[in-house]
Amino acid sequence: MAARQSGRVVLSGPRPKHAQLRDALAELATTELGPDAAIPSERELMATYAVSRDTVRKAINALVGDGLLVKVHGRGTFVARPRLETRLHLASFSQDMRRRGFTPSTRLLAIERTQPPAEVAEALDLGRDAEAWRLDRVRLADGEPIALENGWHPADVLPGLDRHDLGGSLYELLAHEYGLVIDSAEQTLWGESAGEAVAARLDAPLHTPLLVFRRVSRAGSRPIEYVVSRYRGDRYEVHMSLGRDDIDPSSTTEGK
Repeated sequence: MAARQSGRVVLSGPRPKHAQLRDALAELATTELGPDAAIPSERELMATYAVSRDTVRKAINALVGDGLLVKVHGRGTFVARPRLETRLHLASFSQDMRRRGFTPSTRLLAIERTQPPAEVAEALDLGRDAEAWRLDRVRLADGEPIALENGWHPADVLPGLDRHDLGGSLYELLAHEYGLVIDSAEQTLWGESAGEAVAARLDAPLHTPLLVFRRVSRAGSRPIEYVVSRYRGDRYEVHMSLGRDDIDPSSTTEGK
């Protein structure tokens, strides 16, 4: 038995039906639908392709895992928007977005001067009773929320930070107003899923995958920034160019 849509068929044979249906849905999403469009319901797909509900769900889940589709609770499954791609380099969010043709903007959530947590104080080389600015912002590209930033900055070298416009590039502000040029940073990346608070800030479905960056940035020898940025994993991806280190082959064991 076979069913057809978008020029593809699902047949009984050596290749699993869910893999065939995955290909058919991928073609449908990329050639006929487009970003934010809803795909047919499970019932419609079962009837069109003469397959079981389990086959439909396996195909859809595979495409969700690939980032081509996104599930929205209570609404259905939609074609995902293309992810914004970045290369790992030392730049602010605003610089990064402008470089790739998007208009950056910022939604300021809060700024306050307070004592930071111990791990932040250590990273910023702050004394026991020193204070820092806590800066929480949502970063947007072409009006779409992309990242939630929770940052800390030493208050003693940034007097009056709360009196400045924090809706643009913080790195440009630091350079122009304080003479501090960010010229090095250490960054760590890991994955999370969005809880209720983060999902609401990013206008994202609950449990949306997140790319989380923790960065400690310096101007010369002085730490200026400790920031944790949570990027929507369905709208943002990272490109890395890798090179082989000069390692003595005799010092490694293949397969271990």
